[in-house]
Amino acid sequence: MSSDLKVLQVIPKLGYGGAETGCYDIAHYLPENGCKSYLVTSGGELIKFINKEKVKLIRLPVHSKNPLLILFNTLALIFIIIFNNISIVHARSRAPAWSCFFATKVTKRKFVTTFHGTYNFNSKIKKFYNSVMVKSNLVIAGSNFIFSHIKNNYSDYLDVKKKLLVIFRGINVDYFDSSTKTEIEEKELLKKWGIEENKKIILLPGRLTSWKGQELFLEAINLVNNQLGYEAFYAVILGSDQGRDLFKKKLIRLSEQYRMTKQVKFINHCKDMALAYKVSDIVISSSIEPEAFGRVAVEAQAMEKIIIASNIGGSNETVIDEKTGFLFESGDAKSLSEKILKILNFDETTLKMIGIEGRKNIVSKFNVEKMCFSTYSEYKKLMN
Repeated sequence: MSSDLKVLQVIPKLGYGGAETGCYDIAHYLPENGCKSYLVTSGGELIKFINKEKVKLIRLPVHSKNPLLILFNTLALIFIIIFNNISIVHARSRAPAWSCFFATKVTKRKFVTTFHGTYNFNSKIKKFYNSVMVKSNLVIAGSNFIFSHIKNNYSDYLDVKKKLLVIFRGINVDYFDSSTKTEIEEKELLKKWGIEENKKIILLPGRLTSWKGQELFLEAINLVNNQLGYEAFYAVILGSDQGRDLFKKKLIRLSEQYRMTKQVKFINHCKDMALAYKVSDIVISSSIEPEAFGRVAVEAQAMEKIIIASNIGGSNETVIDEKTGFLFESGDAKSLSEKILKILNFDETTLKMIGIEGRKNIVSKFNVEKMCFSTYSEYKKLMN
């Protein structure tokens, strides 16, 4: 069976997000298990790391929501499926999912989708557009939160004969391992960031967008400073504004308003996220809308760092409150500031114990090998 299994994954762009890295990991896992792996995307930073000998890469404008391009992609996918005798087509976003849906109907191939987010809707048209993600033979939810979201919002579109299940996203626990980073690397990064080595670092990773909670974070840091009476740490906001210049200027003005310009560091990009976690003391995930999975919380735990995350969405499943990390009341800056103050008062033994429990949690439940094996097993079940 394995040698006959040919899987085509389709994703808009292959960047560094959770959906993209999961797609990349599956693409390389399949050839190691005797399957043929194909990947259709429009581009992205991860493309340069694809092993072209193992994974067949095809470029199509599958990022576009233009109806004409969706039709063009459908025709191109029909040709690719027939020419390469593809067994399963796996779509990871809505626009390409429509092309995959029609292409698999024509070619009579198995269709798989992964629901990577909540895909908000405010009209029947938008909801119908989103519904393509549950029109497949196998619907994969990235967390129990997403599973419930699908059941609650798309029951009218769900076919009881088709399978809906949860496969947790996984991370590379060998890459996110604190023992792999050297003191020299840490010092170089701190120097690059303009940070003194004798101060603690509170890190907020994530692209600059309002729902990620950067404004809430700054407000909480200000409350912590008010309690302590001085700036006891650096606050690092790590992420690209992705063209949201006005929002970044708003955050900078807010840090000026709180008189924290020397304390708050805005870092646009870090090519080694494991190292960014390693130099930090506390990691924050302050999203004010539910994260489908919450990669930051998982990566921080894998690096044995203290995570404080909003008590909504995927973080409720990945963080064991008071054991592997801490959950605060979503949208409440005071709640976040209280958690930060609590952790700043912990001794080294307590911090180390929580860090060890955090890594155990991720290695056992959210590692990339487990995700890949579960997905591969479902592919085989689908074909059988």
